Amino acid sequence: MQQEHIDAGKAIQKRTGKTFYLATRFLPERVRHATHVLYAFFRIADEVVDDADDVDPATQRAQLESLRAQALGEQAPDDPVLEAFGELRERYGIDDEEIDTFIDAMATDIETSRYETYEDLESYMRGSAASVGVMMTAIMEPDAEDVAIPHAVKLGEAFQMTNFLRDVREDIRERDRIYVPQETLRDHGVDPAQIERLEYSESFARAMAAELQRTEELYREGVAGIRYLPEDCQLPVLLAAVLYAEHHTVIRNQGYDVLSREPSLSTTRKLWCLAKTRWHWHWNRDPEAVFQRVSAVPTTDHDHRHPEHGDGVPTRT
Repeated sequence: MQQEHIDAGKAIQKRTGKTFYLATRFLPERVRHATHVLYAFFRIADEVVDDADDVDPATQRAQLESLRAQALGEQAPDDPVLEAFGELRERYGIDDEEIDTFIDAMATDIETSRYETYEDLESYMRGSAASVGVMMTAIMEPDAEDVAIPHAVKLGEAFQMTNFLRDVREDIRERDRIYVPQETLRDHGVDPAQIERLEYSESFARAMAAELQRTEELYREGVAGIRYLPEDCQLPVLLAAVLYAEHHTVIRNQGYDVLSREPSLSTTRKLWCLAKTRWHWHWNRDPEAVFQRVSAVPTTDHDHRHPEHGDGVPTRT
């Protein structure tokens, strides 16, 4: 890849994904440059449907189909990021199916603004989040890729669920979307109109708490696969998981009220997460053990080290 193409991707990531960008800085250069390009490609597609003021659905679909053709090498790229992505696709053998699945998920956002069940939302995330995890795994080139990918899928879904729960206010105000499953809202007595009015209630707090718990199980499953990544990629991926999950502490500290204000991580808080993760990593290179010690995800009774992974980690109190 040419440096100008890498720089174009880096600029997009730095502007739109500050949390992930911080973790990306710790990746080895061979993976870091490719990650800048991948992230920028994801954002370009995402912005077709998320920043589409006064753009009709037919035009959005046409734009996505053009992106698809360029990403698959069927059409000459008209952007440095897309040119670099084409090189990545060939170099790392990224399956066309993953690109199709991702673009199809972006197209779903054109008309779908509510999800009836978590299974429906999970189907959407198979393209919007899981494909991202699969492509990221490809550029890291782990020895046991088949073993690593299922965990990468879960971690990608965890990141996206955290974003959904963090961004409830933004999504309803700017895009008229609610990603919290309608089934969860009903189970806790929440009328969707209440969210549309940004009206907080104890019932909404209970719905948020339930989805946070579901998401935290995804983190546990995802982090369990970090050990299958190359050694020089493990800490950066672990750091990304710790940083994203830290939003859960902020959400809980706000009493689950993400309707009045959006939870955000201060620079100080991010640096603290970075420092404590690196410190524990220095003494213990077990990703699950470090995640349990430093992350916002509560330890559960079944969180024990496997015998082949060393001694158990004391439960935090």
